[in-house]
Amino acid sequence: MHSITQPQDPTQLRNNILDMTASLLACGINTEKAILFQQSQVPEHAELSWILGCLTSMPRLRHLPQWKMKSKQKNEGSVGLYTYPILQAADILLYKSTHVPVGEDQVQHLDLAQDLARIFNNHYGKLFPEPHALLSSTRKVKSLRDPSAKMSKSDPQKMATITITDSPEDIAFKIRRAVTDFTSEVTFDPETRLGVSNLVTIHAAMAMISVEEAVAQARGLDTGAYKGLVAEAVIQRLTPIREEIERLRTDRAHLEQVLVEGTRKARELAAPVLAEVRRKVGFC
Repeated sequence: MHSITQPQDPTQLRNNILDMTASLLACGINTEKAILFQQSQVPEHAELSWILGCLTSMPRLRHLPQWKMKSKQKNEGSVGLYTYPILQAADILLYKSTHVPVGEDQVQHLDLAQDLARIFNNHYGKLFPEPHALLSSTRKVKSLRDPSAKMSKSDPQKMATITITDSPEDIAFKIRRAVTDFTSEVTFDPETRLGVSNLVTIHAAMAMISVEEAVAQARGLDTGAYKGLVAEAVIQRLTPIREEIERLRTDRAHLEQVLVEGTRKARELAAPVLAEVRRKVGFC
């Protein structure tokens, strides 16, 4: 449901859902341990979102960074874009989640989920735990073209973002064209050397080493040569994933079955929670 805050072609959206399923499986999601499902097929999300929305003030949403950034880019924004953090909160609270893996840019949205859990509990009685953020050591990857902004799949500059389905040639080209500065030595200083520091962050994440180790590996290299090292680390990490995505894409029936089974399991968890919400609110 989050995807339609921007206009979507229905056929492309259906394909994107299966592509995302393939991507998550290729990245290592184990459906024996995790439930992988299509959110729009679990209507409990939408109903809880409405209930939580009735507990949320407009000024609380207006100050969230995603609304300010995206509405400014478009000079306007839809109601869906304005309220989607509430749907995010419903996604979390519906399963009584206690810990949520998020990027640094989503921490304020998780704060909203915490606030809504407290507001609901205070108003209707204890039901939801307050979820906490799980942040990785790589909290935010920046745009290759504008390292003051985050890397985003919706960035209109295609050279700004590396996708997991990029070819090795595309990855190498994008990193070679990444914005850095006029100092040739590779150092990590996110405050004053945004572009180079972003490359160090990417290198460390892809090679699964610390930032200090990445800088040590760059010793004696200028930024041009270091870009080659970063590209090699990214290609080595993403190539097996890309190849597995391509394999999974050929078995559409399997991907659809994964989602059907995941949806069944998700609704088994979601339905009793929403039933309790409805009882507490007074719907039944």
